Amino acid sequence: MHRKPQTFQSSLDRTMVKALLFDIDGTLSDSDDEMVASIYARMAWLNPPFEEQKIHAFVRKMVHFIQAPANRFLAFMDHIGIDKHLARFLDHRAGKKTPIPEDFPVIPGVRPMLDALKDRYPFAVVSARNGVTVQKFLSVNKLEDYFEVVVSSQTCEKTKPFADPLLYAANELGVPIENCLMIGDTLTDVRAALAAGAQSLSVLCGFGTEKELKKSGTHHILESTSLLAAYLLSHDD
Repeated sequence: MHRKPQTFQSSLDRTMVKALLFDIDGTLSDSDDEMVASIYARMAWLNPPFEEQKIHAFVRKMVHFIQAPANRFLAFMDHIGIDKHLARFLDHRAGKKTPIPEDFPVIPGVRPMLDALKDRYPFAVVSARNGVTVQKFLSVNKLEDYFEVVVSSQTCEKTKPFADPLLYAANELGVPIENCLMIGDTLTDVRAALAAGAQSLSVLCGFGTEKELKKSGTHHILESTSLLAAYLLSHDD
C-alpha cells in the first residue's frame, strides 16, 4: 500500500551515493499487501456484519502491529546465536515448495526503476530473509542479473539491524560504506544503515509508517521504491 509522505526535511546527499543496497520485503516485494490479503481471506466471514473496508483496515493495522515485535524477536535470536537453527528450518520448508510468481509479488514499477539505475550504480540485496526464499524471489521474478551481491540472514554472523550485512555487501561491491544507500521500509533497515555508516532511504510501500521512519533518523522518505530512479537522477543536469 502506498502512502504519500508529508513534508520531510531530507538530509540525504545524493552526490555521495555510489551503490544501492535493497531490502526485499516491502521494498522490492509487495509482501505487506500479500500478507494483508492472505489474512483478510481468512477473516472474510466477518462480512457481514462488519464492513469489508473496516475488516481490511483492521488487518493492515494488525500486520503492522506484529511486524515490530517480530523483528525484535529475530534480532534477539540473532544476538544469542540461535537464529541459524530457525534459518535452517525456514530453508528446509521453503525448499519443498515449488515457487510461483504469485507467492513472490514485485512492487509495481520496481523493474523499470532498476533498469533506469543499473548502468549508474551497482546493486546488492541485503535481506533478513532466509537464503532459499531470497533466491526464489529473485529467480521467479528473473531479477538475479540486477544484483552483484546477495546477502541473506545467514550470510554474516549477524543480520539486520546489525551493521554486518551492509558492511559485507559494501566490501563485496568494492564501494566504501559511506557511499552506499540502504533502501528499506522498516526501522530495522534504518538502524542497520545508521549503524554501518551508510545513508538510509525509507519507502512507504511496505511495513513501516511515516511517523516512525521519520523518528528513526532516516535521511529521506519516498512513497514507493518505484520512485527511486526519479529521485536519484533528479539532481543530474
